[in-house]
Amino acid sequence: MANEWIMYGADANDPYRLKTSDALTQYVNEIGFLPLFRNAIPGFSVEERTLSYDWWSGDERRDPWEWRRILAAEGEVAYGKFFDGKAGFISKTWLPYFANFRRDGYDFDALWDEGKAQRRQKKIMDCFANGEELFSYVTRELAGFGKGGEKNFEGTVTALQMQLYLVVRDFRQKVSRAGNPYGWHLAVYTMPETIWGYDLLSAAYGEEPSASHARITAHMHDVYPIADDESIRKVLG
Repeated sequence: MANEWIMYGADANDPYRLKTSDALTQYVNEIGFLPLFRNAIPGFSVEERTLSYDWWSGDERRDPWEWRRILAAEGEVAYGKFFDGKAGFISKTWLPYFANFRRDGYDFDALWDEGKAQRRQKKIMDCFANGEELFSYVTRELAGFGKGGEKNFEGTVTALQMQLYLVVRDFRQKVSRAGNPYGWHLAVYTMPETIWGYDLLSAAYGEEPSASHARITAHMHDVYPIADDESIRKVLG
């Protein structure tokens, strides 16, 4: 079928298979960064290191889709759309280098002052100026997107995650007036500085963004020798 989604999971007997959310956190910290789903670099994803039939089971003990929510909330690693506009994880060790490379050395306010940011991006980032943590739908409303307003909210938020100006802080349910959670878990965004502090995010600002990019690429060659430069550029940017 044209729209069928095939999962490329690990073998059940694979000794390197990830079996728990803690194991995933440990692995991300070990290799530095990891996309959620299969991509141009063979083996470089959570999907390919977990059992395909565990996905979307709803069992937090074994479901990688649930693990992404757990890891985002724990804050030990960063989660967001960091890899060619698709989801994945970055360790705190490598976060400063990604931020320096992706931001081209600019904090968002400086990016805006230099005329390098879009108005739509500015309207979204203004919602987080005081360290807010906001549901996706709340961010959309506060920033003036929707009917009769700004367009392409999802694309704009994705671009801000790619630049490491926003991350997914958690997935939470709405809460009723009676104080009871209900419905699907929805993405909650915040600035990475709100979680880990400005000093961490700016720690690599002392080197050229191109040097941070070269550092990331060299690390990819070390941990995934099978990856060629073209595949690395496609996945990492």
